[in-house]
Amino acid sequence: MTQLVDDPSTAPPEPPVGPSVTVLGIRHHGPGSARSVLLALEELQPDLVLVEGVPELDAVLPLLGEEGMEPPVAGLVHAVDEPGRALFYPLASFSPEWVALRWALARGVPARHADLAATHVLALERDLDSLLGDGDDEDAEEGDDESSDPRSPERRPATRERIDALAELAAAAGYDDPERWWEDAVEHRSTSSLQRFATVAEAMAAVREGRDPVAPAVGPDTDAWTLTNARREAAMRQAVRAGWKAGHTRIAFVCGAYHAPAVDPTGRPAAADNRLLTKLAKVKVAATWVPWTTGRLSRASGYGAGVTSPGWYQHLFEHWQSGPSGEGADLASTSWLVRTARALREENLDASPASVLEATRLAETLAVVRGRPSVGLEELLEATQAVLCEGSPVPLRLVADRLVVGHQLGQVPEGTPMAPVAEDLARQQRSLRLKVSAEEKVVELDLRREAGRARSVLFHRLRALDVDWATPLETGGTLGTFKEVWSLRWRPELSVTLVEAGLHGTTVEDAAAGRLAELAREADGLGELAVLIERCLLAELGEALQTVVARVDEQAAHGSDVLALLTSVAPMARTRRYGDVRAVDTGRVGEVLLTVVRRASVGLRAACSSLDDDAAARMRTAIESAHDGIALLDDEKLSGPWRQALQQVAADDALHGSVGGRANRMLLDAGGLPAEEVARRLSRRLSTGADPVSAAGFLDGLLAGDALLLVHEPTLLRLVDGWLAEVGANTFDALLPLLRRTFADFAPAERRTIGQQLTTQDGPEVEAETIDAVRADPAVRALARLMGLSGRGSA
Repeated sequence: MTQLVDDPSTAPPEPPVGPSVTVLGIRHHGPGSARSVLLALEELQPDLVLVEGVPELDAVLPLLGEEGMEPPVAGLVHAVDEPGRALFYPLASFSPEWVALRWALARGVPARHADLAATHVLALERDLDSLLGDGDDEDAEEGDDESSDPRSPERRPATRERIDALAELAAAAGYDDPERWWEDAVEHRSTSSLQRFATVAEAMAAVREGRDPVAPAVGPDTDAWTLTNARREAAMRQAVRAGWKAGHTRIAFVCGAYHAPAVDPTGRPAAADNRLLTKLAKVKVAATWVPWTTGRLSRASGYGAGVTSPGWYQHLFEHWQSGPSGEGADLASTSWLVRTARALREENLDASPASVLEATRLAETLAVVRGRPSVGLEELLEATQAVLCEGSPVPLRLVADRLVVGHQLGQVPEGTPMAPVAEDLARQQRSLRLKVSAEEKVVELDLRREAGRARSVLFHRLRALDVDWATPLETGGTLGTFKEVWSLRWRPELSVTLVEAGLHGTTVEDAAAGRLAELAREADGLGELAVLIERCLLAELGEALQTVVARVDEQAAHGSDVLALLTSVAPMARTRRYGDVRAVDTGRVGEVLLTVVRRASVGLRAACSSLDDDAAARMRTAIESAHDGIALLDDEKLSGPWRQALQQVAADDALHGSVGGRANRMLLDAGGLPAEEVARRLSRRLSTGADPVSAAGFLDGLLAGDALLLVHEPTLLRLVDGWLAEVGANTFDALLPLLRRTFADFAPAERRTIGQQLTTQDGPEVEAETIDAVRADPAVRALARLMGLSGRGSA
């Protein structure tokens, strides 16, 4: 196998006579490949540059040369009718494709993308989904991983696995790690020649020979991956032929190394390629550029063509750009360790200049011992841990992600085509002074201020569209306060979600309202609809709120599921209670809430009958939720029917103990039931003839929440204590888990108070005449002997 090493004695091939194509086989996002491409283009001076990628990106290609375009960015191509079907083409400053395209744009050299058109790729993907059934592939939604990257195998498993060319070449060179081999052979060599690219193509051709020919015979039994790859390479050859036909004589083609031996059409009939590319299905597509992050370039993110250390590659490429002689590469390792030391100091860890020099020497020594052409990231990390971190991996982990991967977020020019919703979001972000960043940022909002409320509304509307740029850190209770805390972190795939949001409207507000109205039409149950009411309130979507409320009213009028009715009470009550804060008209919500509460109250007692333990737990939770919601509103029209329903449940001994006990506690706390009556009911439940398990359930429902009832009602405490003392051993073992759960919820101070009250209570009086002195005499004498009182007589 040919080794990929520089040979100064080998001259580059003589340029052919007539039109030609020079194939520059690269690794996507490889800094050494980018450096080599740049040097090769300077040497070749081509009159046309072709880059692997779908041709639809040519429409927005000039934007790459405009001011304001800062990598990493990604070409986004999506189906117009199904925005969720999308392809991403990420580019970093160290990506060979970025270097080639920018080189061409800067010099006025025509540049084109060459690959199977996205209009066909997305159509074939859609047809395959229809054939296999939606949802068969868990990765189908991602859009930025290997399955959706045109450089990667077919989205669905093929009948044959793709050849791992790098692994075979690495094994032939004596390497166990293909990535390590490629870095040593290509990425860490700052000099380049056209001969190296010819050697890459030769090596790939040798690997593919006999198993994956560059021009396979395609038939009805051809597996999916082979067919797709054949079509892609046929489209690449057609692009070269089109360039020749247009009069270009010196074409440079930058593509993945795997395709290098297959894109030159010389000696290959065009008719065969035409047959592969005719009569293919199509869909309407749109293309643009979107910001990307270094984190999403990482292989760990799931991106199939990703690299393990984009931050290091960025650093390496910047130093290689310092001069054609490659002298900048010699300083890359030292400057990297300087950055590492600075990051450690920012974490309040010691990292002196002397230790940086020592770590540099160690890294260089490791590279020499291992026979590497230059210091790599592995040597730098080992030297950092050994010297700067004194052998501990913990300090290194604090800064490794920031340095090795990075959190850089790219930018696109203002004139970049955007989906209407995305454009509206960008306008609001500028207006509200919200910075978009790949790093997490926590913001605290004061809803009493106009700016804070506007930000909150935007965040909640985006959540309605599943654009989770902002995630609430405090949930529950935020409706009734004037503070919200959010975590902001932008992820590139949200660009596709914004495109999808355009199906519901052209602005964030319209799209959010349309999306919530759609969810209301699809909702199956009052619980879901009640949650949507709250979401409409938080997002201040008045029209959508009326649509959702109408659906609630419709289902409540015909529904008989008391559990669903109870579940819907609390969200509607909160909406009604805090509508003024959000400036949303909730009058209609109040009318529907009254209907729901009345219907739930009428059917509550019947719904609580014949419940097993699991059903009783669900019913009890629903009753507690509805009770808390009604308590928010000082409205006798709601509390009156509800109080009567609770009284019916509380007085029925035939119902499940947990539900009955909870109803009694709610009435007691609300002043609707005297403590004496609760004590009488508890005494009846804890009587000898009652079922102990049912009694324990009643006790759990009565005492749940806090121990104040036992602390301030000694009568109840004596009843519980006496019942536990009389329960048999076998029964007590069965009751113990439930009792432990009940009392474990009490605060330590409350449990301590209960214990003190029990120990200070007077024990039951024992009448003397009930003692049988004759039977007790042997025990008394034995006790006297043990205590040294044997001479004092018996009892």
